[in-house]
Amino acid sequence: MAEVLLFHHAQGLTTGVLAFADDLRADGHVVHTPDLYDGKTFTDLDEGVGHAREVGFGTIAERGRAVAEGLPQQLVYAGFSLGAMPAQMLAQTRPDAKGALLFSGAVPASEFGDSWPRGVPLQIHMMEADEWAQEDLPAARELVAENDRAELFLYPGDRHLFADNSLPDYDEGAARLLLERVLAFLRLVH
Repeated sequence: MAEVLLFHHAQGLTTGVLAFADDLRADGHVVHTPDLYDGKTFTDLDEGVGHAREVGFGTIAERGRAVAEGLPQQLVYAGFSLGAMPAQMLAQTRPDAKGALLFSGAVPASEFGDSWPRGVPLQIHMMEADEWAQEDLPAARELVAENDRAELFLYPGDRHLFADNSLPDYDEGAARLLLERVLAFLRLVH
């Protein structure tokens, strides 16, 4: 059993993010799903990104850090898109991280230190033609090239939040495969 801190995407803590967390819980994992938006959700991705800009990306990252402070250090940090930022930050900067799962987002390791921490496993999941993730794809490839315990999974298609079953971007086949890979990862890092 792994303990996971799962951060939502720019549209907020949707029922799809909660359903994904429940799928992980059904496999025996403990999953924390903080709301970094204080209850706000958005039906449109651009509106959610606008809200994140208004709040400030630094503020969102700090909210993620504050949540982590109240939890054990041996966590797997996970995040969808915008939520990948605090997940990656914590995996790189918090001692004893068990691993990281980044969905539809990644930034260069240099954003949070010199490099990815030695021995911390990483999975990154993106759709190959997702226009939102295109700017993050080089960083994802770099993270995988620097870490022998990292994997990048590219799914066919152009959807961004393809694993959130409450959104139009949902792709059942890709989401099912992503979940299988995530559960295998969590079984290995517990």
